[in-house]
Amino acid sequence: MSMRRHLVKDWMTPDPITIEPGTTLPEANHLMKQCNIRRLLVVEDCRLVGIVTLGDIREASPSGATALSFYELNYLIARLTVREIMTRDPITVSPDTSIEAAARLMLEHKFGGLPVCDGNRLVGIITETDIFRLLVSESETRSVFA
Repeated sequence: MSMRRHLVKDWMTPDPITIEPGTTLPEANHLMKQCNIRRLLVVEDCRLVGIVTLGDIREASPSGATALSFYELNYLIARLTVREIMTRDPITVSPDTSIEAAARLMLEHKFGGLPVCDGNRLVGIITETDIFRLLVSESETRSVFA
């Protein structure tokens, strides 16, 4: 079966883990590590408002090149929220988008995942891992019938 015929809704991760914009960076970082994920969708009033990645959090973390003390840095980082570093109004796909179209968007924009929205309602996330699962599944199916 062609990737054009596969739909996002069949391969996405439904009901993704979400956070609110007021979540602190340490809290978001802890949640990502705990759940073994690299991105969190940011929701406010049941509406998707942003996305934050592990890379965003690493980038916001302090470098060694600062005059602030270790304690001052930790205090500031502990107060920094996702709202301040998230990518606002992220590009989304619908559940009926083809996997090929979603993969093309991810490739064009260098994204590792896309939120899936049905109208204004967040219903899932499609990631490069989901697309890899599809490719491996297709490969296994072909080798069985070869």
